[in-house]
Order: sequence, then C-alpha cells, then structure tokens
Amino acid sequence: MKHRNLLSAITLALLAPVTAQASTIDAWIDGLMAPVTEALASVVFFSVPVFGAQLPLVVLWLVAAAVFFTLYFGFLNLRGIRHACRIVRGAYHDPNHHGEVTHFQALATAVSGTVGIGNIGGVAVAISVGGPGAAFWMIVAGILGMSTKFVECTLGVLYRRKNPDGSVSGGPMYYLERGFAEKGKTGLGKFLGRFYALGIVIGCMGIGNMFQANQAYVQVVNVTGGFGGSWFGDKGWLFGLILAALVALVILGGIKSIARVTGKVVPFMALFYCTGALLILYMNREALPFAFEAILSGAFSASGVAGGALGVMVIGFQRAVFSNEAGIGSAAIAHSAVQTNDPVTEGFVSLLEPFIDTVIISTMTALVIITTLYYVPSFTEGLGGIEMTSRAFERNVAWSPYFIAVAGFLFAFSTMIAWSYYGLKGWTYLVGEGRMAETGFKFVFCLFVVIGSSIQLGSILDFSDAMVFLICVPNIIGLYLLAPVVKRELARHNEWVRSGGTEPETSNAQVLSES
Repeated sequence: MKHRNLLSAITLALLAPVTAQASTIDAWIDGLMAPVTEALASVVFFSVPVFGAQLPLVVLWLVAAAVFFTLYFGFLNLRGIRHACRIVRGAYHDPNHHGEVTHFQALATAVSGTVGIGNIGGVAVAISVGGPGAAFWMIVAGILGMSTKFVECTLGVLYRRKNPDGSVSGGPMYYLERGFAEKGKTGLGKFLGRFYALGIVIGCMGIGNMFQANQAYVQVVNVTGGFGGSWFGDKGWLFGLILAALVALVILGGIKSIARVTGKVVPFMALFYCTGALLILYMNREALPFAFEAILSGAFSASGVAGGALGVMVIGFQRAVFSNEAGIGSAAIAHSAVQTNDPVTEGFVSLLEPFIDTVIISTMTALVIITTLYYVPSFTEGLGGIEMTSRAFERNVAWSPYFIAVAGFLFAFSTMIAWSYYGLKGWTYLVGEGRMAETGFKFVFCLFVVIGSSIQLGSILDFSDAMVFLICVPNIIGLYLLAPVVKRELARHNEWVRSGGTEPETSNAQVLSES
C-alpha cells in the first residue's frame, strides 16, 4: 500500500530494517486486507494542503484539542507539575481508597504504553524529514498534550466502574457512556463507548503488540549477525514464543502484576536510555550550541522542507501526538486503576506522562541525532528510523548498537504489557467481566506476540494503526462535552487542598460509578 502522508512515511521507515522475505501467508493476508486498510487509512489520515504542507486532519484534531484544553484550564499543564510530583511521591495516597495501584504505579504503566520504539526510531525519521526544527514543535506539542491527558485521565477515574471482585474498570468507553447519559444522550454514549472499545481491542493487537514484537525481534537479529548470520534469523517463531512467555508471566497477574513490573522496568529503562543519551551529548558537547541554534532557526525557517515553517511544525506535531497518544484516551485506562477517591489527583499525575515521553526521552533522541549531524551532515542518508539513531550513538561508542537493541527491547516489552491491559479492558467492556473472558483475551494476545515476531503483516499493522487514531474522534468529542465536569472537579480539589483537608471528598460521579 502506498502511503501519501507523513504518518505513513514514518510507519514505513520504522519497518525498514525488516529484511526477512515475506511468506506466502503474509502475501495472502496482506492482499486480503490491503483494500480495507487503504480505504480506512485514506479517511483517518486524510491530509489537506496548507501553504504547501500536507496537514493530516487527525493531527489538527488532536492538536486543536490540546490547545483548547491548555487555554480552558489556564495553562494547568505548566502550573500543575509541582503538585503532580507531590502526588506521585505519595502525598495523598491512601491504600483504603478505591482502586488497585498507587499513583506512581499507574503513571509507570501509562508511560510504559507510550514510551516505545517511536521514541528511538520515529524521532529520527521526523528529523530526517523535517529537519532539526521538527524537534521544537515536537516539544511544544508534547507540552500542549499534557492538558489533554489531564482531562481524559481525570474523567477515566471519575466515571470508572467498581467490579464485584473489588477491581475497577475505566477509560474512554466508560466516560463516553456515562458522561453522555448524564447529558441525556444515553444511546449515543453507548454507541461511542462500544466503538471506542472495539477500536482499542483491534489497536492493541497491532500497534501495541505485533509491531512491538516485530521490532524487538529485528533489533535482536541485527546485533547478533543480521538475518543472514544470526541464529535467530530464521527463528522468529521461537523468539516470539520466548517473548510471549515473558509477557504472559506479567499479564496473567492482572493490573497489579503489570504495575509492579512497570514500576521497576519503566524507571530503569528511562534512566538507562537517558544516561546513554547524556553520555553521547557530553561527548558531543562542542555541537550543542549548533543543535540548539538549528532547532530554533529550523522551527521558523521559511525553507528546508515543503511548506517551510508550517511543514516543520506539522512534522513535529505529528511525532509528538503519535508518541504520547494524548487525545487517544488509551492512557486513561491505566490511570483509572489508581487508588484514590479524588479523580483530579490522577489528572495531575497524568501531566507527567507526555512530559517524560516527549519532552525528555524524545528530545534526548533528537539532540543525539542533531549533534551528530554537526560532525557528519550526511549520516542520515539511506538509514531507517532505529538504524539512524543507532548509527548516531555508534559514532561515539562502538558497541552502541547493543545498547540501542537493549533499549528497544525494553521499550517494546513494556509497551506490550501496558497495551495488553488496554485491550483487555476494551474486551471486557464489550463482552462483560469474567475470568473466562480475561483468560481468553490474554491467550490471544500472547498468540499475536508470536505472530508478530514470525511474519510481516503490513496491512494488518496499518489497519490497527488507523483504528487507534480513528477512536480519537469520539474520545475528543467526549472530552469537549465533559470539560465543564472536569473544571468542577478541579475547583473542588483546589478548595480541598487550600483548606488543608486530609481526606478528599468523594465526588458525585465517583459514588455513581460504584452503583
């Protein structure tokens, strides 16, 4: 399938390192799915020319919402960071509150779902296409996206459902159904909730599973001799079985098990990757002034890529929204499991998610690549996403490909276990809670890990990618409709904080969600 927008270019570049020959079944499935995928992608990623730049409407939809919520809540994305850090450290935690995991564990699970291969490879592609200035707009979009996360994660906790076994279920499907019901639109709310749930189930199997498994496999093969020399070169199925077993060990224990693992893996992998990036930047310190000047000048340059400054802005915004998923609503599912009786506390915590994902980790990657351009201006030519980042690291440290492979594997693994929970909650929303439904879904999810490592299903991945971004449409509509509810909850929370209370008053919606 030929893509005609920048999202598709990034997706294809991320898959560029895959050199294994497609099997007959790959070709048959791709041929079957290609027309459906082409039609869906042409709608979801429809682009319009604006001053010479192709602007995907889905990006405009997400960024416009982020700008609106930033203004509507008076730049809470900047004002609330200090308060968010206090909450994550446990300032308001009470194990007797409803929920299953701590604020820190909920944040770690959500971050594990957003920090992935795109932070290493996708950023590289964005810079190679849009120049250094794309990094500036990527950061801006990441900061704006913090506001969207605040709204959707507050609503996720506010309208979550308490299950008979004491567990909780939350996310866009619940606040769409219940929020619209409060507005007298019960039928529409149920339809949008089911549509969202179906989309997240399909999306979790592709972008949150097969794509991650495939890229983890490719990284291991690349550093162990390539497809022609690696022992794993023709044993994708075996790698998939090992990876599926690791995933199963985590997800079979439910959100508490996932949170325990992500609570350890996410800080380690973030520190691991950022330490490596800082080492490279220290070695490239002579080039840092060049990098900052290139980022700022490139962000407002009238030349360089199609559409000039607007084209660079579009590319940077795309990379940010595709990376931190602000407006997609997926992270609200993880945040909904938090132990709290005050939904706004988790809204504040969610502010940190795009900050960590985009402003810190993605920016680290961007700086490593741009400082390398100072020394070797043409080093990006002919390289794919992760390969480009690996080559930038390797210029200073010869064994860096192994470092990138480990980081890529950790990013992919953590993304899979987080998205397994997202898909599970979408599935149980559709078919009902129950051990059989949960176990069956987890088995299928692990099966798709093996499939993703074994064969190349480009059309399936493109289809799931399109579905993930299609569900941002009902999600954002719900956020607009329920923004006044969040503002009311925020006022109540602020009053409680000012009064120095020790027990946050349970909101009306929270009581409703338990009934």
